[in-house]
Formats: sequence, structure tokens, C-alpha cells
Amino acid sequence: MSESIPIVNYLVLGDEPHLVSNECTNCKARFFDRRNACARCFGTDFNQVAVATTGELRSFTIVEFAAPGVEVPFVSAIIDCDGTSVNANIINTKPVPEHISLSMKVRLATYSMGTDAKGVEAIGFGFEPVQAA
Repeated sequence: MSESIPIVNYLVLGDEPHLVSNECTNCKARFFDRRNACARCFGTDFNQVAVATTGELRSFTIVEFAAPGVEVPFVSAIIDCDGTSVNANIINTKPVPEHISLSMKVRLATYSMGTDAKGVEAIGFGFEPVQAA
């Protein structure tokens, strides 16, 4: 069996992939990167908390030009996941205005970014539109 690793340390893999953030114990501000102090209240104690796996698209741009080797176009977005802002790409849909809209419902999705020579697979994440049932 091959090994899979998340591309970022705040992506938790398994049966139900999800993101975790560092939440300030004083003011409840959330951050995905390690912090010595809270940017809102300067508190220094944090707990790791799970972030909702569904959310609402708050802002986006369709990127047409990028660094060499980066496939374009793609949708860069800010998603509100039950009060936690997540910067991620919108995936598994065409990157055109007809398929992307503000306030659309999205859910976390993972995908393979590739496998190295030792068979270790890197797993990335994005958000995909929630299809109406």
C-alpha cells in the first residue's frame, strides 16, 4: 500500500478529510499557520479546531496568467466555512463565470498532486460546488 501525505499541515486526511485551524483561546480568532500571538487580541494560547467542510463562496477571481508550469485558468477563492475564512481554489468545475457565483455552496474536496519516486502521494485540497440533489 502506498503512503499519502497532505500538501499542507492543516489538511487532515482519512475517511473524512477536513482542515484544522489554530483558534485563539481568548478571542476565538482562527489561523491556519503557526502563531506566537493572536493578530486580533495578542493572546498566546491556541487550540486546534476542525473547520467546517462546507461553505459559501465569498470572493473569487479567475486567474488567466500564472507562473510557468501552473495550469490556467483556475479559480482562486475565499470561502466562508461557518465563520472561518479559507483561501483555496474552486475545483471540479469549469473555471468560467457561468459556473462560479458569489454565495454558491461549496464543499471540501481532495485530489492527488502526484507521486514521488518512493511511491508517496501528495494530496491537495480545494472546494467544489455542491450540486443540487
